[in-house]
Amino acid sequence: MSWGLAIYAMVCVFAAAIVRGYSGFGFSLLAITSLSLLLPPAEIIPPIFMMEVAASLSLLPGIWKNIHWRSLGLLGAGCLVGTPIGVWLLASVPAAPMKIVLASAVLISVGFLWLGYTRKDMPGAAETIATGGISGILNGALGIGGPPIVIFFFNSPAGVAIGRASLIAFFIATDTLALGFLAAEGLVTSEGFTRFLALVPALLAGQWIGARSFKTADPDEFRRWILILLVALAVLTGLQGASGILTRVR
Repeated sequence: MSWGLAIYAMVCVFAAAIVRGYSGFGFSLLAITSLSLLLPPAEIIPPIFMMEVAASLSLLPGIWKNIHWRSLGLLGAGCLVGTPIGVWLLASVPAAPMKIVLASAVLISVGFLWLGYTRKDMPGAAETIATGGISGILNGALGIGGPPIVIFFFNSPAGVAIGRASLIAFFIATDTLALGFLAAEGLVTSEGFTRFLALVPALLAGQWIGARSFKTADPDEFRRWILILLVALAVLTGLQGASGILTRVR
């Protein structure tokens, strides 16, 4: 990369890492969306997934005691079932309209949460597995499996610390799995690993700032911030879908 492109990439990663350190999610979509303006997706997605895993592992010691393991196990089981279905959809259905449907569903869910709708107890086994299945379908089809899991935890009585910790642990598993698929396709290269190493300082610095901010965050303020972030990510996803449809029409 040129110096100008390298500085731009560091700024993008640093900003996305602040969001990730504070909320526990959002890094991949923010980083990929901004970097793909100047680099092809095949060159940036593998290093981004490497950074996702590195970011999650660096946070793991501090959040281990807050992870909701039962929910993660059931979500993971559903994700394993849903992912192959998503891969099939990827090969069969255009991604652009699926992104618009996803964005619409997230915005509707956020609307209910914003109006104060929250569960009084944790979802049962069947509902948890179904949520994992939906996440797996979205991850396999679009590479965006996070929103159902985010809504699952922040619509539950688990609390913000447990929700954030469980999200981080969940993404360690899914991002590692995604890296395995990318490696099998020959997309994990030495050049991508070099980019990962070059961007790690920006990643760790941004995440440290975000995680430090979370420690002093008010739970109600944090929840409101999460909803705003979900709206922003949904809008970005919807715009990507609309852009894809317009491109196909032209």
